[in-house]
Amino acid sequence: MKEADQLLKLISEATSPFHAVKSAVQQLEAAGFEECKLGDKWNLEKGHKYFMVHHGSTLIAFHIGREADVTEGQLRIAAAHTDSPCLRIKPNPEMKENNYVRVNAEVYGGAILNTWLDRPLSVAGRVALKSDDVFKPTMRLVCVKRPILTIPNLAIHLNKEINKGIELNKQTDMIPIAGVIEEELNKKAGESEECSFFMDCIAQECGVRPEEILDYELTVYCAEEGQYIGVNQDFISAPRIDNMTSVQACLTAIIEATREDGINLIALFDHEEIGSKTKQGAGSMLLAMILEKMYLSLGMNHIGFTEAMAKGLFLSVDVGHAYHPNQKDKYDPVNKIPLNAGVCLKEAAGQSYATDAEGIAIIQQLLIKYQIPYKKFVNRSDGTSGSTFGSIASSMLPMTTVDVGIPLLAMHSARELMGSKDQKSITDLVRALFLT
Repeated sequence: MKEADQLLKLISEATSPFHAVKSAVQQLEAAGFEECKLGDKWNLEKGHKYFMVHHGSTLIAFHIGREADVTEGQLRIAAAHTDSPCLRIKPNPEMKENNYVRVNAEVYGGAILNTWLDRPLSVAGRVALKSDDVFKPTMRLVCVKRPILTIPNLAIHLNKEINKGIELNKQTDMIPIAGVIEEELNKKAGESEECSFFMDCIAQECGVRPEEILDYELTVYCAEEGQYIGVNQDFISAPRIDNMTSVQACLTAIIEATREDGINLIALFDHEEIGSKTKQGAGSMLLAMILEKMYLSLGMNHIGFTEAMAKGLFLSVDVGHAYHPNQKDKYDPVNKIPLNAGVCLKEAAGQSYATDAEGIAIIQQLLIKYQIPYKKFVNRSDGTSGSTFGSIASSMLPMTTVDVGIPLLAMHSARELMGSKDQKSITDLVRALFLT
C-alpha cells in the first residue's frame, strides 16, 4: 500500500496548514522543483518545474512541458486544501482556574466537537517574533511533538443525561487543559494576575524568550498517529484525512506524471474549512494571478491567456461522503458509496459541487481508460452535505471543473475513517489527468 503509507507519513507531518506546506515543499524540492515568488520577476522555461508558497499555508506548483503549446488548451489543474477543522489558540491564551492552567481556544471550521474530548492534543503552527525590520517580522514554525493539552469529559455521575445527547458550548466546554501550576508559580501568578505557563512552552519550542513573541497562528491538533484497522486492514483511521488524502495525491501526481506537451499545475489552498474567501483561499484572485503571470512569462498576452484558460480543466479534489451502515436513511436511496469503492464523483443540482455532465464525462472516460474504480455521489433530495472549493474557484476561473475525492466516514471528526485502497484510486486519477 505505497500510496496509503505516503498518506500516513504526510498526516503525521502536517499538524497545521503551515506544516502541510513544509512537507509538500520537501517532496517537491527532492523531485527537482525550483522555488519562485509572486513578487519577483519570473523567467520561466519549458521543461522546468516550479513551486510558489503564499503566506506560508498555500502552495502552487507547476510543470511546463518541453513541447507545451501555451496557445492551446493544455492546462490541467488539480487542487486540494491544507486546512482541517480544529481548534485555534486565541491571544492572551492562559486561563488560571484553581491551580489549573487552561488555554483559551476557538473552534475553526465545522468540527464535530465531542470527538475532541478525552484525546491527547498538541499545538503546531507559526509564531511571529520581534525583528530589526518592523515590516519583516521573523516567522518561526513550531510543532510541539508531544501531547500537552486535553479536554476531559464530565463524568456521567455529574451529568446523568449525557448519553441522551448534550450540546457543547464552544467557549466553556472546549477549553483545553495544559497543566497544574506548582505552588511557587501559583503565588507569582496571583501577584501579577498573569501566568506564562503555556507561552513559556511555546517560547522554549521556538528557542526565544516569551517577550519576543508578537503573535501566532497556532492550531490545536489531535496528537494520535494514523493507523490501519480492520480484520484485513481494510481501513485507515487517522486525524486530518480531510484533506491530506487530496494533498498527497496531487503531490505524487505532479512529481511522477509530467506531460511534455502541456502544463500541469497543483494548487493547495488554505482556509477551505472557513469559506475560502481569504488572501490564500480558493476564493481569492491568487490562482488567476499566478496563471496569468505564468503565461505572460512564457510570451503570451492577456487575451491569449484568457483564451487558454477557457480550454483548461480543473479538478477539485476533496473528500466525499461514504455510506454509513448504521445511518442508511441519511443517503440517497440509489447512489451510495462504501469505503474502498474508489473515486467519488460528486454532483449537485444546486452547484455546491461545480461538476457538470461534460466534465463528468471527461473524468469518467479517464477512470475507465486507466481502470480506476469509481462511483457517483449525490445528496438526498431533502438534505445537503456541504460543499467544496470547486464551485468557488471555478467562479473566479471559469473553466470546466469537476469535484472528486475519496469517500470518508466521520468527516470533520478529530479522527476520520477511510478505505485503505482508496488513496491509490484518487492518486491514480490525478496521475491520469497529468499524463493524458
